[in-house]
Amino acid sequence: MEAKRPCLQVLKYLTADYLAALLSWVLFFVFRKKLVLNDITNFDIITSGEPTLIIGIIVIPIFWILLYYIAGHYDNIYHKSRLKELGNTAFISILGVVIIFFVLILDDNIITYRNYYQSFFYLLGCQFGITYTFRLFLTNAVVRKIRNRQIGFRTLIIGSGDQAYKLYHDLSNKPKSAGEYFVGYITINGSRSAELASSLPNMGNIDNLISVINDEKIEEVIIAIESHERSKIQEIVVKVKSTNVQIRAVPDILDIISGNVKMSSIFGVPLIEMSHDTMPAWQINVKRLIDIVVSLMAIILLIPTYIVLAICVKFSSKGPIFYCQERLGRYAKPFKIIKFRTMYVDAEKDGPALSSDNDPRITPLGRFMRKVRFDELPQFVNVLKGDMSLVGPRPEREFYIEQIVQRAPHYYSVFKVRPGITSWGQVKYGYAENVDEMVDRLKYDIIYLENMSLYLDIKILIYTVKIVFEGSGK
Repeated sequence: MEAKRPCLQVLKYLTADYLAALLSWVLFFVFRKKLVLNDITNFDIITSGEPTLIIGIIVIPIFWILLYYIAGHYDNIYHKSRLKELGNTAFISILGVVIIFFVLILDDNIITYRNYYQSFFYLLGCQFGITYTFRLFLTNAVVRKIRNRQIGFRTLIIGSGDQAYKLYHDLSNKPKSAGEYFVGYITINGSRSAELASSLPNMGNIDNLISVINDEKIEEVIIAIESHERSKIQEIVVKVKSTNVQIRAVPDILDIISGNVKMSSIFGVPLIEMSHDTMPAWQINVKRLIDIVVSLMAIILLIPTYIVLAICVKFSSKGPIFYCQERLGRYAKPFKIIKFRTMYVDAEKDGPALSSDNDPRITPLGRFMRKVRFDELPQFVNVLKGDMSLVGPRPEREFYIEQIVQRAPHYYSVFKVRPGITSWGQVKYGYAENVDEMVDRLKYDIIYLENMSLYLDIKILIYTVKIVFEGSGK
């Protein structure tokens, strides 16, 4: 089976979109000049070196690619529907052309107002027609390879009974594949179908579901449990949604699955397709753009502050300036969080421990920095790297997560998003001093996840700035 190369595939779409936008603008420029100045030939227009044409060739394709990125066109690059792509391309083409006309065209010289309508529909036709033609060629090539089983998605079946085996048998024997490349199955209560056991390897049980998904690089999960195993469905869904996988389920459990679902028929095998997006694609991408822009600006503007704090930390007590600690981030992937050191060296030599108001491990300077959140400032680097976001649930250590999930299994929900420098829980509750307070603070993070929006992020950032200036943080 051919290995998938998502970065290369994204590059193909980026190149196609860039060339389509460039060609569309050149054709539109020629059309506009000929419409107003009928005595100019096409060759003269293109070779005249006019600033409008040159600037357009550089800026306009970048504008279109940014618009496509915000719309989520470059997400899930191997899971494209040609029909949906047709509608999305048409919608973005109309939106982009309207923006271009309001910004660049409305003050142009015209003979009659009829020229505006002609120009609008000409640019729209060129942009949509050329762009979708290129995209259709690329998408058709991928679909053909998927159906011929040249490429596939590493798929895990959750379930081990007759339902699971029937699903595996039906999908494996279809003339045209939908992309499943089965790597194994997970048991629910230990029992398993003899037919399934002889066809696929057992990868474990639901207790180690997340580690199996991460270790085996699973891309799709299909839930196929028996009717007597339905009591486990909530635990399964919560865990699977905390990972970066496509989720489907057999339709007989439709009535007990919560969340946004839609029916999907895969070449005669009906499955429920479960969505676990916390926000619309365009908001997710705008949020990431804001993270990058704000973090870059913050790092540049805060350089004097970083230098002063670094000197203060260095002279406040022996030890390094920065403190790096492993936390679990999006999809439960570990990363190193960066902070200014606020504790004495070897503060956790006796094992992990949470800080308290009168914690003797915290330096006097560290106590002040925690109160105004200055210790968190280096995390703008984590945001740029993609480990974190400006706003999101605070990341915790695996040591404490294991304790939290014993009492609040829904904690897995926080893994759906990037952890944040600040959070609704941090604003409303502050630092937690023990696992009980961590569980109490979790309710604010769940409320945030259920109501995620750019508006809520801005509100949390405003409250965070207020806490910094007031020095009222816990």
